[in-house]
Amino acid sequence: MNGVLEREPARPDRVLEAAARLPALPAYLYDLPALDEHAASVRAALGEVELFYAVKANPDAELLRVLSAHVDGFEVSSAGEHAHVSALFPGARLALGGPGKTDAELRLPHHRLHVESPYELRRLLATGLEADVLLRANPDLPVEGAALTMSGPFGMDEAGLAECLPLFTDRVRLRGLHAHLASGLAAAQLLRLAEALLETGHPEVNLGGGMAVSYTSGERFDWAAYGEGLAALRAGRRLRVEPGRSLTAYCGHYVTEVVDVKRVRGRAYAIVLGGTHHLRTPVTKGHDQPFTILPTGGRGPGVADEPVTFVGQLCTPKDVFARDVVTSVRVGDRVVFGMAGAYAWNISHHDFLMHPEPAFHHLGL
Repeated sequence: MNGVLEREPARPDRVLEAAARLPALPAYLYDLPALDEHAASVRAALGEVELFYAVKANPDAELLRVLSAHVDGFEVSSAGEHAHVSALFPGARLALGGPGKTDAELRLPHHRLHVESPYELRRLLATGLEADVLLRANPDLPVEGAALTMSGPFGMDEAGLAECLPLFTDRVRLRGLHAHLASGLAAAQLLRLAEALLETGHPEVNLGGGMAVSYTSGERFDWAAYGEGLAALRAGRRLRVEPGRSLTAYCGHYVTEVVDVKRVRGRAYAIVLGGTHHLRTPVTKGHDQPFTILPTGGRGPGVADEPVTFVGQLCTPKDVFARDVVTSVRVGDRVVFGMAGAYAWNISHHDFLMHPEPAFHHLGL
């Protein structure tokens, strides 16, 4: 596509062409064919390992419909997510997780329930309902190089697990172990953790997610190596993974428009419609969100081939998409922020300053 300034790995022309035609901005643009292709490749790489999608990453209904053709079920972490997915896919296999479950959530129908504490298990037993349980473990294992470690209140240490074991009955059944220990790990790191977790001898183990997603290099998680490694470790056991970000991050794009370019104490700033109340990812991850500029030939102020910081419309200095990125940009240009398909709109503080919500568009299959 002519006139495109890339600041991230190249994306399909169909995305940029659609972004240039959007009638109103800001807007989210989801590339469903890209998601379908990626999910199919992940499914193929995992072989006999079960694949559940962690809905918390992005609960968009159209994304879930694409994923439903490739996953074995969905991991939900609240009554709201449970109701949302159940309405879209009646009878779907749901793994219900999350700390601090209410009594009402403990009563929800499920395929597996991830129990977080001995007290939660006792409350589950008190319902008198049947349940198939995975105990969420928080083992003392070294996790080096993680973007985020799920320590602290998540799951149970060895003492908590031991307290749970004698409580199970023929109605509330122990099926195995659940452990999501960290995020942002490469295949080799996750395989080392999997090997340690499988030494517990449980016949069923949910290894969680945590597959690395790079917002700088564009390099993707090595699903083929991970699948091969898990196949070697499986030894007839039932294994499951539940990725979120690493499935949907790549298919999402946040499209906006530059409304001002100015200098403050010698630094150049491009102000765009919207902000991190629409796309919280660069703030929470502390990175520069990758982007592509679609020049429109505007006549307003601009800069050429120099460091520019891209900010939104919020009244806070934290409203930053990318800092000091060398590029050329002018008022009226469109900016397509990529890798916005996970933990983006759904974790953002939408009502701050009460700006209009973005539109949502889906490139069809």
